[in-house]
Amino acid sequence: MRDDLVSALRPLLVAEARAEAPASGAEPGDLEQAVWLRLLERLDSDGPPVDPPAWLRRAVRSEARRSRRTARHERPYENEPVDDTDRHDPEHLALAAARGRALREAVRRLPGRCPRLMEALLSPNDLTYREIAGELGISQGSLGPERSRCLGCLRRLLTPEVAARGARG
Repeated sequence: MRDDLVSALRPLLVAEARAEAPASGAEPGDLEQAVWLRLLERLDSDGPPVDPPAWLRRAVRSEARRSRRTARHERPYENEPVDDTDRHDPEHLALAAARGRALREAVRRLPGRCPRLMEALLSPNDLTYREIAGELGISQGSLGPERSRCLGCLRRLLTPEVAARGARG
């Protein structure tokens, strides 16, 4: 039933999303994805709509309105660091070096295999998971979970330092 409904509604959804997207500031694919999600949620809770094409049109317009409201409230940061064009001035270089030293110092304090794993991930050689797993002598499949655990430890180590630095300010 779901597959039939999705197949039947796909051309209409594509057309409606393309029609609404320019005015909403959203990509047609984003509108389509949001409406598919709404439809699947509705199918799980209330079953299929009585008039699927009418429901789909209302859902696309509703998502387009939501996208317009969101876009109206979003503003770019004026002082966003990524907007800085000159990153090679002495201040930026000194701050980047200090952050790098703090990160490497925290990495050295991690437990177990984490320091070696994090150093491999931070390596300028841009090692692949296969190369890192071979270097550490662990399976490639366990690398992701190990990395997540190590990043969690690193996050806990750095959080007090970042909070303490901000409090002094």
